[in-house]
Formats: sequence, structure tokens, C-alpha cells
Amino acid sequence: QVQLVESGGGLVQTGGSLRLSCAASGNIARINGMGWYRQAPGKQRELVAGVTSDGRAIYANSMKGRFTISRDNANAAVFLQMNSLKPDDSAVYYCAADLYEPTTWADDSGLEYWGSGTLVTVSS
Repeated sequence: QVQLVESGGGLVQTGGSLRLSCAASGNIARINGMGWYRQAPGKQRELVAGVTSDGRAIYANSMKGRFTISRDNANAAVFLQMNSLKPDDSAVYYCAADLYEPTTWADDSGLEYWGSGTLVTVSS
């Protein structure tokens, strides 16, 4: 079992930045894929970014150039640096992990472990 706890969400103005953190505990030695997803009110959960244990990262197109995912394997943590935030980025951001690299990151059913989410609100 793997437990995930997110932190770092909050209220920020348009154009601002936030850094989200996710700490894993439990069977962390076997974790491969770790990523961030988000869900806005009335919308489906969507991929933000993912990273494998060997550092290969993938981003949703709308986040490229603004968001950066990074990972600390030694401490089983994953981070999301979010810059140039827009009101459309407002959502609950979830950390996810799996013991395998997801076949398709965009399919969130491919990750087994999920945090409870952290709310990001971007004011206009």
C-alpha cells in the first residue's frame, strides 16, 4: 500500500505561482509512476503532468511551459511548480502513483494510489 499526501494549494492571483508537494509513504520502494491530475467543478479529472522513476516527464499540452514536475526518489516525493497561473487552472489537484509506469497517463484509471487533493484557486 502507498499513501499520498498533497500540500501547497491555496489562493493566488492571475499570473502568480504555486508549488505543490506530494509525500508518499508505505511501499515507496516500488513506486514507478507519479503524477498530478486536476479536477475543476463540473469537469472530468484530467492529467496535468507525470514522471517515471527514471525521470521521464509528460505534460498535458495546456500546461507545457508553465508547469514543471519534479521528483525526489530518495524521499518518495513529487512536486509541481506552477507558474503564470490562470483562472482556468483553478481546480482540486490530486497526486497519484502506481507501481508501474502508466500505459497512458491521460487515463487516470491506470494509477492505483491517490491523495485526497489540494485546492488551487486562481483569482482574476
